Amino acid sequence: MKFEIVNPEALGAPRGWNNGLLAPKEGRLLFVAGQAGWEEGAQGQAPGFDRQFAHALDKVLAVLREAGGAPHDLARLTIYVTDLAAYRASRKALGDVWRERLGKHYPAVALVEVSGLVDRGAVVEIEATAVLDGSR
Repeated sequence: MKFEIVNPEALGAPRGWNNGLLAPKEGRLLFVAGQAGWEEGAQGQAPGFDRQFAHALDKVLAVLREAGGAPHDLARLTIYVTDLAAYRASRKALGDVWRERLGKHYPAVALVEVSGLVDRGAVVEIEATAVLDGSR
């Protein structure tokens, strides 16, 4: 199953995301709830931004795999962060985390800075939409 990338020329060339992905007609939608990078009840100190990002993304991928999907099935991610400066300062490490898990697959991505997340200590939360091929 292939997505069709939609990047209107008038919006300029994106780097590390797409403006839109058109899903095939034969897909099943999977909506993944927000997955926090740190759980309030976890032991120890909350890890840094890049480790929380990796943890949240791993949780999204666990839900995706449980539904029979794979990383390339992700169509959209919304990434909520509590500190945009920390996100920007961690971009290289985040890129490494991304490539380890998703390779060169870039779904449509929105980044939203929020004043806080439900889990105290969490600095990132990721929710996702995937399109599965319907074979399961």
